[in-house]
Amino acid sequence: MDVSGLFADPYRATYRLTGCAPSGPLREALAGGANRLGDIWVAPRPDELYPAGSERIDAWHLADVRVVDHRPHAGDAALWDIVIEGADGYVDPPDDPYFGAGLMLHDEREPLGTCGDFTELDPPDDEPGPAPLRLIGCAPGAALQEALAIGTKSALRLGEALLVVLDRTGAELTDRHVTAEVAAWRPSALGPGLIDIDLTEALWETVPVFARPLWERRIDGCPREPNAWAGYGTADRQAWLDLVREHGCRGRSTPDRPAGTVYRMDGRHITDVPGLYLALGEAVNGPGGYFGGCFGAVHDCLRGNFGATAPFTLVWEDSDVARRGLARVLSPQGERYSYFDEMVLELTERRVEVILR
Repeated sequence: MDVSGLFADPYRATYRLTGCAPSGPLREALAGGANRLGDIWVAPRPDELYPAGSERIDAWHLADVRVVDHRPHAGDAALWDIVIEGADGYVDPPDDPYFGAGLMLHDEREPLGTCGDFTELDPPDDEPGPAPLRLIGCAPGAALQEALAIGTKSALRLGEALLVVLDRTGAELTDRHVTAEVAAWRPSALGPGLIDIDLTEALWETVPVFARPLWERRIDGCPREPNAWAGYGTADRQAWLDLVREHGCRGRSTPDRPAGTVYRMDGRHITDVPGLYLALGEAVNGPGGYFGGCFGAVHDCLRGNFGATAPFTLVWEDSDVARRGLARVLSPQGERYSYFDEMVLELTERRVEVILR
């Protein structure tokens, strides 16, 4: 069976940033440079009314942001009003946001400037809806056959289901939740007894279109050599890591090697955060392996059933690459810290001896 509609760009909202003093890549975009900013954080700034740590100034994440328009600010010609477009992973804007002290923008690497206000623009009335999910060459089971035979709207409303994606070896790779409501069906060209089925507004979470080549590469089977991800940029590495994580957390445990085992991590390509977790996963579990995708997930993996038993030793080869590349990242709130140092601390506090080479 094949699937059409699994890959679709998420809904992209449009926002106006008012009274901006741009810096870094945002300033370059306004001067005629690349208009794509990648993922950014919009962080309300604290003040005496709502100090740092207040829930009203939680940062807001936007993915794959691009600048679509800009003009001088009416109240100050040195400032700009900027319109951006980006994929918003949240259902609603930040809960009860407070913009009294303005906002700062950053891309986790460097500041993008400050703004006085941040508003979402209403989408056009003719905004297209999601494409149907089409199951191609489906061999229906008994429950689906009965629903199709009855053919009423209530019978075709099948409820929640799990779409399990297999690689070409037949192994389970990942899954997606669907709300299965049959809109149409027809005989399939893939063979007798098979049908193509359209499900409306089915997928809970689509896969970004840019990630399709990564999925197709992974569907051919688990990588046989390490660093299959090394040539990718950060966004592609994150998409590859998402797939590695989904495969690694599919409800089955990985037998842990004995405590005291020595693992060697190839650090030559750890130039960003996704690269760090991809290299760590491969150090513990081999090519395509998973061992966390954030600090909390690493903590969970160290509890067992993910391939390693603490205490153990991690020999981090070429650690200077990550020390330089991850030394000055920005938290969602825009605070500078060293991701490299935080990872070493996280591991050592969990009884992992880290040897830096």
